[in-house]
Amino acid sequence: MSGAVPPLPLSGVLVADFGRVLAAPYATMLLADLGADVIKVEHPAGGDDTRAWGPPHAHGEATYFLSVNRNKRSVALDLRAEADRRRAVELARRADVLFENFRPGTLRKYGLGYDEVRAANPGVVYCSITGFGSGPGAALPGYDLLIQAVGGLMSVTGAAPGEPVKTGAALVDVLTGLHAAVGVLAALRHRDATGEGQLIEVDLLTTLLSSLVNQSAGYTLAGRVPGIMGNRHPSIAPYEVYRAKDGPLVIAVGNDRQFAALCRGLGAPELAADARFAGNADRVAHVDELAGQLGELLAARTAAEWFEHLTPLGVPCGPVNDLGQAFDLADRLGLAPRATLDGDGGAALDLVANPISLSRTPPRYDRRPPRLGEHTGEIADWLDS
Repeated sequence: MSGAVPPLPLSGVLVADFGRVLAAPYATMLLADLGADVIKVEHPAGGDDTRAWGPPHAHGEATYFLSVNRNKRSVALDLRAEADRRRAVELARRADVLFENFRPGTLRKYGLGYDEVRAANPGVVYCSITGFGSGPGAALPGYDLLIQAVGGLMSVTGAAPGEPVKTGAALVDVLTGLHAAVGVLAALRHRDATGEGQLIEVDLLTTLLSSLVNQSAGYTLAGRVPGIMGNRHPSIAPYEVYRAKDGPLVIAVGNDRQFAALCRGLGAPELAADARFAGNADRVAHVDELAGQLGELLAARTAAEWFEHLTPLGVPCGPVNDLGQAFDLADRLGLAPRATLDGDGGAALDLVANPISLSRTPPRYDRRPPRLGEHTGEIADWLDS
């Protein structure tokens, strides 16, 4: 019918979500936004750990939990209780996708390991997320901060050598969730073609090594072990934070054309012809001299003034915004960074929108993050039927 709203891409896909904290819940939220029916399995005593991870709170609930659990239903099951364990096994039997991020082997003792689930449900796509894999690292605890440390991210992040710093968000967990979601979509595509399910294993450590991209490749291909460079880039200049009249300003020049435009915008076109700065490799080799020259020029105006002046010239630059300013910028650019959900009789929730824009089947926002066990009755009746 003309004008009919098409079903969402993952409509009809049932996801049994045994994941907790961040990586797995982030992945299942992405799938839920795209139409999957995600049933979040939680222990009756407290549920997902992030329910208690506050402040901050919104309407009495931890914003950490709210950030990654919209569009899901919650069922409270104690896997040590026979009736609840039977329901969990039945949920796994009916599921198209199962997510879990327990320590390897934990779910096996409840009849929910991959081999047990596959025996009853050959088409299942079973996604297991670990910190260090299911081999020799199986017993190691997988926390984002720990992975940032042992996985090398902190060795290249910080103000100066000897001063490693973690990122301001649990970046490794988020990247792992993204990779897990991609793996699930690929496995569903394979299942649609062949009827075969499969096991997907994603771990935080190798996800981080892959996500370090150029830094990792510099080691594997050239044997170069990078170190902390503050806000500088190992291969590009000028590409760092400078000091404007009133505060920090980022300049991210990626080629000679942009550098020439920067020099013109600063009123110093001669810098682009200086042999020390003529090409990117030259600028990297003389990055300290370049920083000194640019610093003197940038001190003449505020960060906002430089942003307004240089951006139309094609120079990538901008002030260092706080989150409020960042959301304001996204709003001004028409990017719709917020998703407002009905509060189910209470106050509405202003969550962060899914960044994926689909022209025919955009993400949905029709279910607030569930309260612990909110849907236990309806789901238990369905599983018992």
